Amino acid sequence: MFRHTDFQAVFPKDVQIPYDRKLQHDIEARRKQVDGVLFIDRVTEALGIQKAKSYPPKTETALRQLHEQICNASMSLHHKFSLLYYLLLDFDNPNHGESVSERFVCLSGIPANYQLFMKGLWYLDRREYSRALEYVAHPSLNPDFADDIIITLVKQASDRDYILALSYYHAVQPMLKSPLALELLFDAMAKTNAIEALLFSRARPQHTRERLFGRWLASVLDHGRKEGPSSRVSELALMPFDPMEEVWFEEYLTVGEGRNSRKAKDLLLIRKIACDRFSDIARIRANGSWAAVLEGIKAGTESQVE
Repeated sequence: MFRHTDFQAVFPKDVQIPYDRKLQHDIEARRKQVDGVLFIDRVTEALGIQKAKSYPPKTETALRQLHEQICNASMSLHHKFSLLYYLLLDFDNPNHGESVSERFVCLSGIPANYQLFMKGLWYLDRREYSRALEYVAHPSLNPDFADDIIITLVKQASDRDYILALSYYHAVQPMLKSPLALELLFDAMAKTNAIEALLFSRARPQHTRERLFGRWLASVLDHGRKEGPSSRVSELALMPFDPMEEVWFEEYLTVGEGRNSRKAKDLLLIRKIACDRFSDIARIRANGSWAAVLEGIKAGTESQVE
Protein backbone atom coordinates (compact mmCIF):
# COMPACT_ATOMS: atom_id res chain seq x y z
CA MET A 1 0.00 0.00 0.00
CA PHE A 2 1.27 3.48 -0.91
CA ARG A 3 2.37 5.59 2.06
CA HIS A 4 2.90 9.25 1.18
CA THR A 5 4.68 9.80 4.50
CA ASP A 6 7.50 7.52 3.32
CA PHE A 7 10.00 9.81 1.60
CA GLN A 8 11.40 7.06 -0.63
CA ALA A 9 7.91 5.97 -1.69
CA VAL A 10 7.30 9.48 -3.05
CA PHE A 11 10.81 10.29 -4.27
CA PRO A 12 12.32 7.06 -5.64
CA LYS A 13 15.91 6.22 -4.68
CA ASP A 14 16.90 5.49 -8.26
CA VAL A 15 15.89 8.97 -9.53
CA GLN A 16 18.33 11.83 -9.28
CA ILE A 17 17.13 14.90 -7.35
CA PRO A 18 16.90 17.63 -10.02
CA TYR A 19 17.56 20.70 -7.90
CA ASP A 20 21.10 21.39 -9.03
CA ARG A 21 22.51 24.91 -9.23
CA LYS A 22 21.20 25.46 -12.74
CA LEU A 23 17.60 24.57 -11.90
CA GLN A 24 17.76 26.59 -8.69
CA HIS A 25 19.04 29.58 -10.65
CA ASP A 26 16.36 29.16 -13.33
CA ILE A 27 13.57 28.99 -10.73
CA GLU A 28 14.83 32.05 -8.87
CA ALA A 29 15.20 33.95 -12.16
CA ARG A 30 11.62 33.13 -13.10
CA ARG A 31 10.46 34.18 -9.62
CA LYS A 32 12.08 37.60 -10.12
CA GLN A 33 10.42 37.97 -13.52
CA VAL A 34 6.97 37.62 -11.94
CA ASP A 35 7.35 40.18 -9.15
CA GLY A 36 8.98 37.75 -6.74
CA VAL A 37 6.08 35.32 -6.28
CA LEU A 38 5.57 31.98 -8.02
CA PHE A 39 2.23 30.19 -7.99
CA ILE A 40 3.71 27.42 -5.86
CA ASP A 41 4.53 30.14 -3.30
CA ARG A 42 0.88 31.20 -3.28
CA VAL A 43 -0.34 27.63 -2.94
CA THR A 44 2.00 26.70 -0.08
CA GLU A 45 1.08 29.89 1.78
CA ALA A 46 -2.65 29.29 1.25
CA LEU A 47 -2.29 25.74 2.56
CA GLY A 48 -0.41 26.78 5.67
CA ILE A 49 3.22 26.02 4.76
CA GLN A 50 4.67 29.00 6.57
CA LYS A 51 8.34 28.78 5.64
CA ALA A 52 8.93 31.53 3.12
CA LYS A 53 10.25 30.46 -0.26
CA SER A 54 10.50 26.77 0.68
CA TYR A 55 10.69 26.05 -3.04
CA PRO A 56 13.01 25.02 -4.55
CA PRO A 57 14.61 22.78 -1.90
CA LYS A 58 18.32 23.28 -2.38
CA THR A 59 19.53 19.98 -0.94
CA GLU A 60 18.20 16.50 -0.29
CA THR A 61 17.92 17.44 3.37
CA ALA A 62 15.81 20.47 2.45
CA LEU A 63 13.62 18.28 0.23
CA ARG A 64 13.13 15.82 3.09
CA GLN A 65 12.21 18.67 5.42
CA LEU A 66 9.70 20.05 2.92
CA HIS A 67 8.20 16.58 2.44
CA GLU A 68 7.83 16.19 6.21
CA GLN A 69 6.33 19.66 6.52
CA ILE A 70 3.73 18.83 3.86
CA CYS A 71 2.88 15.49 5.47
CA ASN A 72 2.45 17.06 8.92
CA ALA A 73 0.46 20.09 7.77
CA SER A 74 -3.23 20.54 8.61
CA MET A 75 -4.62 20.14 5.11
CA SER A 76 -6.58 17.56 3.17
CA LEU A 77 -4.83 14.54 1.72
CA HIS A 78 -5.64 15.74 -1.79
CA HIS A 79 -3.87 19.02 -1.10
CA LYS A 80 -0.83 17.20 0.26
CA PHE A 81 -0.74 15.05 -2.86
CA SER A 82 -1.07 18.19 -5.00
CA LEU A 83 2.04 19.77 -3.48
CA LEU A 84 4.01 16.54 -3.82
CA TYR A 85 2.82 16.15 -7.41
CA TYR A 86 4.06 19.67 -8.24
CA LEU A 87 7.51 18.80 -6.89
CA LEU A 88 7.60 15.53 -8.81
CA LEU A 89 6.94 17.34 -12.09
CA ASP A 90 10.46 18.72 -11.64
CA PHE A 91 11.73 15.15 -11.48
CA ASP A 92 10.32 14.14 -14.87
CA ASN A 93 12.95 13.72 -17.54
CA PRO A 94 11.40 13.79 -21.02
CA ASN A 95 14.81 13.16 -22.59
CA HIS A 96 14.97 9.74 -20.92
CA GLY A 97 11.27 8.95 -21.11
CA GLU A 98 10.94 9.04 -17.32
CA SER A 99 7.74 10.29 -15.68
CA VAL A 100 8.07 10.18 -11.92
CA SER A 101 4.95 12.29 -11.59
CA GLU A 102 2.82 9.76 -13.50
CA ARG A 103 4.08 6.98 -11.26
CA PHE A 104 2.97 9.05 -8.26
CA VAL A 105 -0.45 9.59 -9.86
CA CYS A 106 -0.95 5.86 -10.26
CA LEU A 107 0.17 5.08 -6.71
CA SER A 108 -1.64 7.89 -4.91
CA GLY A 109 -4.87 8.10 -6.91
CA ILE A 110 -4.77 11.90 -6.83
CA PRO A 111 -7.97 13.19 -8.50
CA ALA A 112 -7.66 14.35 -12.11
CA ASN A 113 -8.76 17.93 -11.41
CA TYR A 114 -5.99 18.35 -8.82
CA GLN A 115 -3.47 17.07 -11.36
CA LEU A 116 -4.76 19.45 -14.04
CA PHE A 117 -4.61 22.48 -11.81
CA MET A 118 -1.17 21.83 -10.33
CA LYS A 119 0.30 21.02 -13.73
CA GLY A 120 -1.16 24.28 -15.03
CA LEU A 121 0.44 26.21 -12.17
CA TRP A 122 3.72 24.40 -12.81
CA TYR A 123 3.66 25.56 -16.44
CA LEU A 124 2.76 29.07 -15.32
CA ASP A 125 5.78 29.08 -13.02
CA ARG A 126 7.92 27.91 -15.94
CA ARG A 127 6.49 30.83 -17.98
CA GLU A 128 5.10 28.43 -20.57
CA TYR A 129 1.85 30.34 -20.65
CA SER A 130 0.24 28.88 -23.73
CA ARG A 131 0.76 25.35 -22.40
CA ALA A 132 -0.43 26.38 -18.95
CA LEU A 133 -3.72 27.60 -20.40
CA GLU A 134 -4.53 24.07 -21.60
CA TYR A 135 -4.72 23.07 -17.94
CA VAL A 136 -5.82 26.04 -15.80
CA ALA A 137 -8.72 26.86 -18.17
CA HIS A 138 -10.07 23.31 -18.14
CA PRO A 139 -13.87 23.31 -17.63
CA SER A 140 -13.65 20.83 -14.73
CA LEU A 141 -11.72 23.27 -12.54
CA ASN A 142 -12.84 25.94 -10.11
CA PRO A 143 -11.30 29.34 -10.95
CA ASP A 144 -8.82 29.35 -8.05
CA PHE A 145 -6.11 32.03 -8.16
CA ALA A 146 -7.96 33.56 -11.14
CA ASP A 147 -6.95 37.12 -10.22
CA ASP A 148 -3.29 36.14 -10.01
CA ILE A 149 -3.48 34.22 -13.29
CA ILE A 150 -5.06 37.21 -15.08
CA ILE A 151 -2.47 39.60 -13.61
CA THR A 152 0.39 37.31 -14.65
CA LEU A 153 -0.88 36.70 -18.18
CA VAL A 154 -1.46 40.42 -18.82
CA LYS A 155 1.83 41.57 -17.29
CA GLN A 156 3.85 38.91 -19.09
CA ALA A 157 2.18 39.43 -22.48
CA SER A 158 4.67 40.22 -25.24
CA ASP A 159 4.18 42.86 -27.94
CA ARG A 160 0.79 43.90 -26.50
CA ASP A 161 -0.64 40.51 -27.44
CA TYR A 162 -3.21 39.74 -24.75
CA ILE A 163 -4.84 36.75 -26.43
CA LEU A 164 -3.86 34.33 -23.63
CA ALA A 165 -5.22 36.53 -20.83
CA LEU A 166 -8.46 37.17 -22.71
CA SER A 167 -8.80 33.51 -23.69
CA TYR A 168 -8.43 32.48 -20.05
CA TYR A 169 -11.02 35.02 -18.94
CA HIS A 170 -13.58 34.03 -21.57
CA ALA A 171 -13.05 30.31 -20.94
CA VAL A 172 -13.28 30.49 -17.14
CA GLN A 173 -15.48 33.59 -16.59
CA PRO A 174 -14.10 34.17 -13.07
CA MET A 175 -15.48 36.73 -10.62
CA LEU A 176 -12.42 38.91 -10.18
CA LYS A 177 -11.85 40.14 -6.62
CA SER A 178 -8.93 42.55 -6.87
CA PRO A 179 -9.11 45.99 -8.52
CA LEU A 180 -5.69 45.36 -10.11
CA ALA A 181 -6.84 42.19 -11.90
CA LEU A 182 -10.00 43.93 -13.12
CA GLU A 183 -8.11 46.96 -14.41
CA LEU A 184 -5.39 44.94 -16.13
CA LEU A 185 -7.96 42.70 -17.78
CA PHE A 186 -9.96 45.73 -18.89
CA ASP A 187 -6.87 47.46 -20.27
CA ALA A 188 -6.05 44.30 -22.24
CA MET A 189 -9.57 44.31 -23.66
CA ALA A 190 -9.43 48.01 -24.52
CA LYS A 191 -6.14 47.58 -26.39
CA THR A 192 -7.49 44.57 -28.26
CA ASN A 193 -11.14 45.32 -28.96
CA ALA A 194 -12.57 48.70 -27.96
CA ILE A 195 -16.21 47.67 -28.36
CA GLU A 196 -15.74 44.54 -26.26
CA ALA A 197 -14.17 46.61 -23.49
CA LEU A 198 -17.00 49.15 -23.58
CA LEU A 199 -19.61 46.39 -23.27
CA PHE A 200 -17.60 44.80 -20.45
CA SER A 201 -17.58 48.09 -18.50
CA ARG A 202 -21.37 48.38 -18.77
CA ALA A 203 -21.79 45.20 -16.74
CA ARG A 204 -20.00 46.73 -13.71
CA PRO A 205 -21.52 48.81 -10.87
CA GLN A 206 -21.80 52.50 -11.78
CA HIS A 207 -18.84 53.76 -9.71
CA THR A 208 -16.61 51.05 -11.21
CA ARG A 209 -18.08 51.60 -14.66
CA GLU A 210 -17.22 55.32 -14.66
CA ARG A 211 -13.66 54.59 -13.57
CA LEU A 212 -13.26 51.96 -16.29
CA PHE A 213 -14.73 54.29 -18.89
CA GLY A 214 -11.96 56.80 -18.13
CA ARG A 215 -9.34 54.06 -18.48
CA TRP A 216 -10.99 53.00 -21.73
CA LEU A 217 -10.76 56.50 -23.20
CA ALA A 218 -7.14 56.84 -22.07
CA SER A 219 -6.28 53.50 -23.65
CA VAL A 220 -7.94 54.26 -26.99
CA LEU A 221 -6.33 57.70 -27.18
CA ASP A 222 -2.92 56.27 -26.29
CA HIS A 223 -3.32 53.54 -28.88
CA GLY A 224 -4.20 56.14 -31.48
CA ARG A 225 -1.24 58.34 -30.56
CA LYS A 226 1.09 55.40 -31.18
CA GLU A 227 -0.54 54.28 -34.41
CA GLY A 228 -1.08 57.71 -36.00
CA PRO A 229 -4.09 59.65 -37.30
CA SER A 230 -5.50 56.72 -39.25
CA SER A 231 -5.88 54.69 -36.05
CA ARG A 232 -9.08 53.67 -34.34
CA VAL A 233 -9.20 56.93 -32.34
CA SER A 234 -11.61 58.16 -35.02
CA GLU A 235 -13.92 55.30 -34.01
CA LEU A 236 -14.66 57.21 -30.81
CA ALA A 237 -16.68 59.69 -32.83
CA LEU A 238 -19.12 56.96 -33.83
CA MET A 239 -19.22 54.86 -30.67
CA PRO A 240 -22.75 54.05 -29.45
CA PHE A 241 -22.54 55.87 -26.11
CA ASP A 242 -25.49 56.01 -23.75
CA PRO A 243 -26.37 59.36 -22.08
CA MET A 244 -24.11 58.76 -19.06
CA GLU A 245 -21.15 57.81 -21.24
CA GLU A 246 -21.75 60.89 -23.38
CA VAL A 247 -21.39 63.07 -20.27
CA TRP A 248 -18.28 61.19 -19.07
CA PHE A 249 -16.77 61.44 -22.56
CA GLU A 250 -17.14 65.22 -22.70
CA GLU A 251 -15.98 65.73 -19.12
CA TYR A 252 -12.90 63.59 -19.73
CA LEU A 253 -11.88 65.70 -22.75
CA THR A 254 -12.74 69.12 -21.29
CA VAL A 255 -11.93 69.02 -17.56
CA GLY A 256 -10.57 65.52 -17.00
CA GLU A 257 -7.28 63.76 -17.74
CA GLY A 258 -7.87 63.87 -21.49
CA ARG A 259 -8.02 67.65 -21.74
CA ASN A 260 -4.28 67.86 -22.44
CA SER A 261 -4.46 65.45 -25.35
CA ARG A 262 -3.67 67.03 -28.69
CA LYS A 263 -6.68 65.23 -30.12
CA ALA A 264 -9.12 66.29 -27.41
CA LYS A 265 -10.63 69.29 -29.22
CA ASP A 266 -10.73 67.55 -32.59
CA LEU A 267 -12.37 64.54 -31.04
CA LEU A 268 -15.05 66.63 -29.36
CA LEU A 269 -15.82 68.41 -32.62
CA ILE A 270 -16.00 65.20 -34.62
CA ARG A 271 -18.27 63.67 -31.98
CA LYS A 272 -20.63 66.66 -32.01
CA ILE A 273 -20.77 66.63 -35.81
CA ALA A 274 -21.38 62.87 -35.89
CA CYS A 275 -24.19 63.25 -33.32
CA ASP A 276 -25.81 66.22 -35.17
CA ARG A 277 -25.20 68.54 -32.23
CA PHE A 278 -24.79 71.58 -34.46
CA SER A 279 -26.13 74.06 -31.91
CA ASP A 280 -23.23 73.09 -29.62
CA ILE A 281 -20.75 73.47 -32.46
CA ALA A 282 -21.94 76.97 -33.25
CA ARG A 283 -20.72 78.17 -29.84
CA ILE A 284 -17.17 76.84 -30.32
CA ARG A 285 -14.29 79.06 -31.35
CA ALA A 286 -11.65 77.45 -33.46
CA ASN A 287 -8.67 78.28 -35.59
CA GLY A 288 -6.39 76.36 -37.90
CA SER A 289 -7.80 73.55 -40.03
CA TRP A 290 -11.14 73.50 -38.18
CA ALA A 291 -11.91 77.23 -38.58
CA ALA A 292 -13.35 76.99 -42.10
CA VAL A 293 -15.38 73.92 -41.21
CA LEU A 294 -16.89 75.56 -38.15
CA GLU A 295 -17.67 78.75 -40.05
CA GLY A 296 -19.52 76.70 -42.64
CA ILE A 297 -21.51 74.90 -39.97
CA LYS A 298 -22.33 78.16 -38.19
CA ALA A 299 -23.46 79.74 -41.42
CA GLY A 300 -25.64 76.75 -42.16
CA THR A 301 -27.28 76.68 -38.74
CA GLU A 302 -27.86 80.46 -38.75
CA SER A 303 -29.55 80.33 -42.17
CA GLN A 304 -31.87 77.58 -40.88
CA VAL A 305 -32.85 79.80 -37.94
CA GLU A 306 -33.65 82.69 -40.29
